Amino acid sequence: MMSPVPYIYLSVVVLGALGVLVTYRPIRREPLSVPSFFVGWLVGEVAVQNIVWQVAATVVFGLFGAFKGWAGWLGLSIAVASWAGLVGLAVAGRRAADVVDRALSEVRREGFAVPTEPVAPSWGGFWRVTQAIPLKGRSVRATRNIDYWGDGQRRHRLDIYRSTLAPPTGAPVMVYIHGGAWVMGEKREQGKPMLYELVARGWVCVAINYRLSPRATWPAHIVDAKKALSWVKEHIAEHGGDPSFVAVSGGSAGGHLCALLALSAGDPAFQPGFEGADTSVDACVPFYGVMDLTGTDEGAARYGSGLLALLEKRVMKTSAAAHPEIFRAASPTYRVHAGAPPFFVLHGQNDSLVPVSVARAFVAALRAVSRAPVAYAELPLAQHAFDVLASLRCQATTSGVAAFLDAARAARRPDAPAPSPGGSARAAPNPS
Repeated sequence: MMSPVPYIYLSVVVLGALGVLVTYRPIRREPLSVPSFFVGWLVGEVAVQNIVWQVAATVVFGLFGAFKGWAGWLGLSIAVASWAGLVGLAVAGRRAADVVDRALSEVRREGFAVPTEPVAPSWGGFWRVTQAIPLKGRSVRATRNIDYWGDGQRRHRLDIYRSTLAPPTGAPVMVYIHGGAWVMGEKREQGKPMLYELVARGWVCVAINYRLSPRATWPAHIVDAKKALSWVKEHIAEHGGDPSFVAVSGGSAGGHLCALLALSAGDPAFQPGFEGADTSVDACVPFYGVMDLTGTDEGAARYGSGLLALLEKRVMKTSAAAHPEIFRAASPTYRVHAGAPPFFVLHGQNDSLVPVSVARAFVAALRAVSRAPVAYAELPLAQHAFDVLASLRCQATTSGVAAFLDAARAARRPDAPAPSPGGSARAAPNPS
């Protein structure tokens, strides 16, 4: 009787090869765009680790007789091709540093001196990158669940991270807003490689929660983010931070919220009850942000119908056709203005959840009007959420973001004019 092991091995190898194929050629058509993201993210960000476990699995299958039939040898040939693809993905992750360096060189100028050789992150050693999981070092102290609104709500809390090696005084501040399609996510889950590295460099970092849909209705999400920022401006000095330099960052929906926050300082529609609070920021770093929420033909074509349906049914709770002004006012692409703070936009070319065309259009619109530097890194073969794991690609982006923020901080002068409010939505220049 023929052993089933060769056929089992062949099946496993084919599944692995399909994962590599989807990483190179993501499926952007709904409903497959979400599973395509998960596969591409896990395969692409830990490509070397995938090679190791697949080779080990091949050895084990061989010991159990996988190569005593034609199916096993066919599986081995497919496996070798798959490993070659994984090597290519690992090389792309390594070369992300060159992409980031080129992005920074485009904004390097007098008065905005981005370092020519960014310093590698402290967690960038071989063992940490091999683990991939962003672990908090013993030198990072976390003060958790501070109520920034004072109403006792669980979603109105923030965490503060700072160093125990050299307790900061007058340190620059980073506020991070998590993603999750405005309906899920938590402040402890995302952005950790960047936040831990900034703490190691003497920053004070703040990760915030905000109300989520469908329980919350827009603009509750951005109102909460602004309230948290106003709390930071008032209280961060008590934790060693400098309220005169506050940067903001986030991924996906958090990328949308941080960009909108940076472009709408002083907008009373997003600051009910605290209209006079200072909600300006000094730099913004959105990762794969959702920059256009409108239901226009152009915007819908970039995403497909799923995003608009989510926004209408669960987030905005109204249709784009009935109230286009709500969706437009919520879109960073239509809030660009000359007084915007420095931006460093990062996006993956293979993102199947937020197509790279969205980032391109936003960057073109912002560059057309902003007086501040606008850096843009478009990362080859990168999926959504490429900054969540401590990968080779994340190592490059973390280093580049830190260099950009150093330049933004050095360029900020006490007598420099504050960013002008972006209180109203405006037309975006044609990116073409």
